[in-house]
Amino acid sequence: MGEKNRIYLFDTTLRDGEQSPGVSLNVDEKLEIAQQLARLGVDIIEAGFPIASPGDFQAVKTIAQKVKGPVIAGLCRASRNDIHGCWEAIKYAERPRIHTFLATSDIHLKHKLQTSREDALQQAIDAVTYARSLCPDVEFSAEDASRSDLDYLAQVVEAVINAGAKVVNLPDTTGYAVPEDYGQFIRSIIERVPNIGDTIISVHCHDDLGMAVANSLAGVLGGARQIECAVNGIGERAGNASLEEIIMALYTRKSFYNKEIEVNYQEIYRTSRLVSSLTGMVIQPNKAIVGANAFLHESGIHQDGVLKERSTYEIMSPELVGVFKSNLVLGKHSGRHAFKERLLALGYDLDDTELAKAFAGFKEIADKKREINDDDLEALVKDRVKAVPERFSLEYLHISCGTGVIPTATVKLGIEGKVFQAVSTGDGPVEAACHAVDRITDIYGKMIDYKLHAVTSGKDALGEVLSRIQIEDNVYNGRGLSTDILEASVKSYINAINKYYYEISLRDQD
Repeated sequence: MGEKNRIYLFDTTLRDGEQSPGVSLNVDEKLEIAQQLARLGVDIIEAGFPIASPGDFQAVKTIAQKVKGPVIAGLCRASRNDIHGCWEAIKYAERPRIHTFLATSDIHLKHKLQTSREDALQQAIDAVTYARSLCPDVEFSAEDASRSDLDYLAQVVEAVINAGAKVVNLPDTTGYAVPEDYGQFIRSIIERVPNIGDTIISVHCHDDLGMAVANSLAGVLGGARQIECAVNGIGERAGNASLEEIIMALYTRKSFYNKEIEVNYQEIYRTSRLVSSLTGMVIQPNKAIVGANAFLHESGIHQDGVLKERSTYEIMSPELVGVFKSNLVLGKHSGRHAFKERLLALGYDLDDTELAKAFAGFKEIADKKREINDDDLEALVKDRVKAVPERFSLEYLHISCGTGVIPTATVKLGIEGKVFQAVSTGDGPVEAACHAVDRITDIYGKMIDYKLHAVTSGKDALGEVLSRIQIEDNVYNGRGLSTDILEASVKSYINAINKYYYEISLRDQD
């Protein structure tokens, strides 16, 4: 297939995805996701919005410096100050891209920007011209393109291409479009712009009406060659087009779309799980491709058909997207070698220090849980290895509660080799323990969200607690893992406090 059939995957998990309500990632977490996106093989990683905050700037700069392979893009408004700040963050990348945007719909021009079409057109030209003077790869987005006047939008597209834009994005910013109209919209713009040439037209669709993936694919049929999407479909409001759904639709229906993408399919599931874990956004069981039920069959007719021939009810294999089930069961008598080999099979190549931390955690869990499966191991690695440095560690927890009893918690925390203890009460056992943690750390958090789920089934299942903790003006995602749900809850709270302390320590270093 020729270049015209190549579809470029632009991942915006770290920019639009992080704008999901309640999501807040630190620099290390963003870097970890970016490195996994590179392993998956996306073409472009939009690392963030550098001008938004010093933390965003540092995250984009770090990703640009350390992530190799994909194009690293930064988003900026159509102003010299924003564009300069974006360039300062992404200029370290092997393949940097400045992504600048300006609204083109009359409703945005009148009510948000309070400017005229003529002035907006000149602003877009000036922005792209300046960006192009800094960076050879410039993308321009016409915000709210799907609700813009076609003739005016075509004029803007023609002008920014003349100014040096290599990619022009025509987003459905509000999720208002429907597939038939959106596909025709993309086709109409391509036909109306005489200098379109080799310019890549991009689509960026939101899911307010549940049609982001369908609209994106309709855009491809209309001539778009880049799709902007996010892992698990996270993003502003109802989210973005789902990266994994886009990938598998193009793969499974290749004979229909006749397009080429270049990804490592077996990294799809792991990427999804990583983003879910770090953002605290739990994947609904019936989510296409990566949901827990995506490859399960309960109906007797379905089960019979799958047992006889998988293609009767499965249009793709779970192994293709990285869902593997092993017959190897680990327990408390399993050795380090078997443990390491299983992690390697799951895609976790740990160094000696990381392996030692993970194996120690494995032995602790093995004393409480008879059999440990792959889901347990993945949760363990994320809990013990892929975490911020622990200034505060839970050494001891005792809770007294019951009907007619005021919940009381005794907590011991390890801090730099010393152990500190506090006792506190609360309306419930978790609140009592968190108050005790507050007394020891002198850091006071407010729990604004709490989710508990079992990693696996059974009475001895590991419980994973995902919480959102507000400390001062920021919100931190906490994560805790234990067969004891109260212990997992307190660990989740402490994890958020550790993230806060880590962020403060980084600021002090600057």
